This record gives sequence, C-alpha cells and structure tokens, in this order.
Amino acid sequence: MKKFLMLAAALCVFCAADAQTSDEAYMKKADEIHKKYLTIDTHNDTAMYLNHPDSDDWSVAKGQVTFPLMKEGGLDAAFFAIYLDQGPLRDSSRDSVYRFAMDELNLFKKYVADHKDEAAIACTPKEVRKLKKEGKKSIVIFALENGYGIGQDLAKIDSFYQAGCRYITLCHNYTNDICDASRYYNPNGHGGLSAFGEQVVRRMNELGMMVDLSHASTSTLEDVMKITKAPLFASHSAVRAIKDHPRNLTDEEIKAIASTGGVIQIATGRWCLTNAPKSETSVKHLADHIDHIKNLVGPEHIGLGTDFDGGGGMIDLKDCSQMKNITVELLKRGYTEKELEMFWGGNFMRVWEETIEVAREIAKGKK
Repeated sequence: MKKFLMLAAALCVFCAADAQTSDEAYMKKADEIHKKYLTIDTHNDTAMYLNHPDSDDWSVAKGQVTFPLMKEGGLDAAFFAIYLDQGPLRDSSRDSVYRFAMDELNLFKKYVADHKDEAAIACTPKEVRKLKKEGKKSIVIFALENGYGIGQDLAKIDSFYQAGCRYITLCHNYTNDICDASRYYNPNGHGGLSAFGEQVVRRMNELGMMVDLSHASTSTLEDVMKITKAPLFASHSAVRAIKDHPRNLTDEEIKAIASTGGVIQIATGRWCLTNAPKSETSVKHLADHIDHIKNLVGPEHIGLGTDFDGGGGMIDLKDCSQMKNITVELLKRGYTEKELEMFWGGNFMRVWEETIEVAREIAKGKK
C-alpha cells in the first residue's frame, strides 16, 4: 500500500508538471501569434475615462485600457469610442451633444499627442498595417457610439468622419432620430430605420464609414441590410442563444450579418456572456460565444470588441494586458493559427477594406 501511495503521489507531481509545461507552451504560441498577426479590439469606452480621469461618475471598472497595458497584452490596435448618452430629441439638445462629442474627440487627440512616444492615430487600414509593421506604438482609431450625435443633419456625419471616426454605432439603448434600439425597444418608434436613418446609412456607405449595428433592434438590422452596399458589422455584441439578453444577437441576425460578408465582434462583459456569478466569469465563457458563431456561420465572421471601460472584463481578462489568455483558450480548443489570425484582426480588416471599396465604387458610379 505504501508503494502504491508513493507511486500515486509521483504520478500527481508528473501530471502537474506536465500541465504546467503545456500551459507554458500554449502561452509561448500565443506570444508568437500576437507578434506575427495584427490584433484589434473594435470597441472600448476608454477615451471618456482618460478625458476625465478625476470624475467619479463611473458605474463600471475603469482604467482597463492604457498604451502600456496594450503592449503588455499584445494588443496592437483599438477603437476608442466617444460614448454619447441618449438625450431629448430636440434641436437644442442635438446641437449640444454634437459639440460635446467633438470636444471629447479633440480632448482625446490631445491625450494621444501627449503620449506620442507610445501611441499613434490611424484612419485607414493601410496606416494600421504600417504601424503594426513598425511595432513601436499602440494604434488608436476613433469611433462614435450613438448616432444621436448626428442629430438630423447629414453634414455632421462628414464632420465626424473628417475628425477621424471610422464607424458610428447607430444608436445606444434608446430610440434616436436614426433608428430603434434593442435594449429598451420603443413600440412608438420608427419600426427600424427612420427615413432619415436610411439617408444616414447611404451617406456612411459613400464615405466608407462602417455602420455599427451593436445596440440596434432586429428591425433596424433588417432595414440596414436592405440599404447598405457594405458588409454588416457589430462592434461589441454576443450570442443570444447562450445568454438571453436583448443586446445579444439571435442566430438569424448572426446569419444575416454573415451573409453580407460581415463580422460580429464579441464583447467580454458578464452581462452578455453568462448567468454565472461575476466571480466565475472567464475567457471560457467568451470562447463559448466564439465557438457558437464559428459553428453557425464559419470562422470568417468573428472578432473581438471588449467593451472595456464600459462593462467588459472577467476574472482572467481584467484588462487588455491579459488579451493572450483568449488566444491560449482558443488554442486549447483547437483553433488553427489561420483562424486566430482571422479572429484577431483579419476578419475585421477585410470588412473595413470592403467598406472603403464600396465607397470607391459609389464615387465611380456618380462620375
């Protein structure tokens, strides 16, 4: 019996050592992948926090994205969204929120300029790829979360584009002038896109600006699909079949996005991933959503939009310094290097580039 117990103990030590070696091998492979391929997070709310670091008006974790943390986690690029809270649909409020959004963009540009040794702004896929190749700086791209900032003025879309925004999330949690939202659906709303919203989508196509359907209602998604000439895109959403939340996408919505060649960027908050306690929510739950989309429509339609500093994060992905934990989990699940290259940026970059090509074709047709 004593010999048996000694043998069992030796086997346990061997297995533990083997598991540690395996984890180290997975992390080594993850390091290689992050160095080799472009990695992008398509949505965080960090700009608002860094613009106002002393504010106490935060209901979620903050400080999840910094340029040093991006470097540590092997994250090359991130879309920093200017978030707009939904306000009244009247002219004075529309004008005020537009000015606010522009001020926030300018504040964050100053922040980046003050950290020019660490980060650089990109406005095109070509610029993103160049900065990745140089490997010296974190890559900042701008976005607008909530088309409420457009008001009822198409010219403001051009202004946001000229300011560097490369996608607009059509709405947030409530109906605005453009469309109906998914979270708090308004039965007296537009029934999808408004007539003005249709003009918004067309103008964004003309500019090569991505139309973000995260937060949008099913009827809005269906209406956009009828109008847009570019692939559909959701910057930070998840799978409703796994977590029944109105912000998540149904399988039919996922199929609709994929049918246009589009991409669904998975968010990382417990709110969209699982009913498990926050203390147990991990990258395994995130990977379940990635698996679901891969099995439903293929690996060409998945990416990452953390929603850091806006409700994202979990026990082993507390901030962007831990991004490689996602890669390790997907490697353990059998994802190939090619699939990981697509997930981390290949799929999204394809959609962005196709959106720009649509704008070129529209311009040619007008000549």
